[in-house]
This record gives sequence, C-alpha cells and structure tokens, in this order.
Amino acid sequence: MQEPKTANYFLDITTEVCPLTFVRTKILVERMAAGETLEVRLNAGEPLENVPRSLAELGHAVLAVEPENREDLSGPHRLWVRKR
Repeated sequence: MQEPKTANYFLDITTEVCPLTFVRTKILVERMAAGETLEVRLNAGEPLENVPRSLAELGHAVLAVEPENREDLSGPHRLWVRKR
C-alpha cells in the first residue's frame, strides 16, 4: 500500500470510543464523492481493528494504515481510505 500525500478530508476520532469511531467515520465517508480520500487519526486497539475492516467490508479502498510513531505501536495511527 502506498500512502497518499494528501487527503480530501481529515477526521480525528482519538477521543471517541466504539461504536462511535466507525459511526463518525462512516457518516463522513457517506458525504464524500466517489474517488475522494479521507485520512483518519485513530487509536490502536479496537478502533484500529474495526474501522479499516468495516470500511473495506463496505467496498471502500483502505490505502494505508500506519502508526504515527513507529516506536510506539500502541499509540495513534493514521488510516487513509478512498471512497468507492
């Protein structure tokens, strides 16, 4: 997967808990046009497991998922997704 340089939208869900992490992400993706990209800042653990999987199940392209700090994989991550 290649990380896009820029995204059309940015969403920080690090203060949210499941299921709101996916709900907030899904609402924004639904408002986007096909082909637009979204960068999501999310926590490790349940959000990191569920949000990318759920978006892929809806048919969207998960472009990349990377930790903000490669030395601390338990910290926030960045997810890039392209709307189908």
